[in-house]
Amino acid sequence: MRRAIRLATENVLQSGGGPFAALIVREGAIVSEAVNTVTATNDPTAHGEVNAIRAACKALGVFSLAGCELYTSCEPCPMCLCAAYWARIDRIYYGATAADAARAGFADAAFYAELCKAPEARRVPAVQLLRDEAWASFAAWMASARRLEY
Repeated sequence: MRRAIRLATENVLQSGGGPFAALIVREGAIVSEAVNTVTATNDPTAHGEVNAIRAACKALGVFSLAGCELYTSCEPCPMCLCAAYWARIDRIYYGATAADAARAGFADAAFYAELCKAPEARRVPAVQLLRDEAWASFAAWMASARRLEY
């Protein structure tokens, strides 16, 4: 955890990046570590956790990080939390909270609140279109002999 916090602080002081960093650990060894590079890369998905997950998957040659743990300098935002779930991370350890991030001006807590609303009531409304046609890709996936479960 101290390494994640140190990397987050260095990211702010050395490159002007966001105050977030994360590590993926397996069996007590660091597999990957990464910082928030949203502003450096103009990529709103380049959070420390997502970057660390991508790097760990690449290093291990897998898309599942089952057996791994995530250490992150701050409680994951909804995107990063979902990325950890999709990666099958076993456990998440975090330092600061979403409330701490909100106090510093980050919208994590507001995004958590948005997700509790019905899709049509969210700040950015979601409207469903062509459900029956969209199902075709799922049907093709279910019938595919080449599919890899994840």
